[in-house]
Amino acid sequence: EATETFHLMQSSGQKPDFISFTCVLSACSQSGLTEEGRYYFNSMSREHGIGARVEHYACMVTLLGRAGKLEEAYSMIKNMPFKPDACVWGALLSSCRVYNNLSLGEVAAKELFELEPRNPGNYILLSNIYASKGKWNEVDKVRDMMKKMGLRKYPGCSWIEVKNKVHMLLAGDKSHPQMTQIIEKLDKLSMQMKKSGYIPITDFVLQDVEEQDKELILCGHSEKLAVAFGLLNTRPGTPLRVMKNLRICGDCHAVIKFISSFEEREIFVRDTNRFHHFKDGVCSCGDHW
Repeated sequence: EATETFHLMQSSGQKPDFISFTCVLSACSQSGLTEEGRYYFNSMSREHGIGARVEHYACMVTLLGRAGKLEEAYSMIKNMPFKPDACVWGALLSSCRVYNNLSLGEVAAKELFELEPRNPGNYILLSNIYASKGKWNEVDKVRDMMKKMGLRKYPGCSWIEVKNKVHMLLAGDKSHPQMTQIIEKLDKLSMQMKKSGYIPITDFVLQDVEEQDKELILCGHSEKLAVAFGLLNTRPGTPLRVMKNLRICGDCHAVIKFISSFEEREIFVRDTNRFHHFKDGVCSCGDHW
């Protein structure tokens, strides 16, 4: 729809400006349209005489990074005509976390530590890359850096509105009055999922613990708790709307896809990155986030 609107603008005589290109490049990035994104980026200067700004480069780094083209994204950063900002390096670091690219992740993290030394998210991303490689000594070093600077990891937190009241659920929190029922509901769903061939994606538990403990940790992720709470407290067929303060993890994404089909619910999850609309076992993001 974004690209169609972009072309409709031009056919109606409206000239696109730098904001128009930010929108269309962002749309390509969200949808994984790598070649289309390249075309629009190159057409900015070639066809419209618009110089690329830092936000356009950030979109392209995100686009290439999500497609796994990390070296190409890094090459684009190195060839930028101006100094890349934290958004550009942050896009590369996030993609390095997705693909567990340690060498480029360290490069991006080093730049980010200088540009925004008080942002705990950058340290967490680097720590998670180390954890995915089993480099627990390096994980401890990064966590020690955070402690010395007084930085803390933001706990995963999700909100869901039920009967005009907003309920907050924290990852690993057992104090919620309905937590026993919530865990029982998730256990039942987990049994159904395993019968269907689902295997918990324990790669998203970045702690040095046994595999069985990793499954328990995954069960406590806030978005799963919020969805289960919604299932328990709304009528069958009622859509569920959840907000999360962090990006949804891959296992939770797979679980909520299954729940949307098994429970016959539409489930909307807004994380820090985008909206996810789950329906009939499919997500609107096309598993590309």
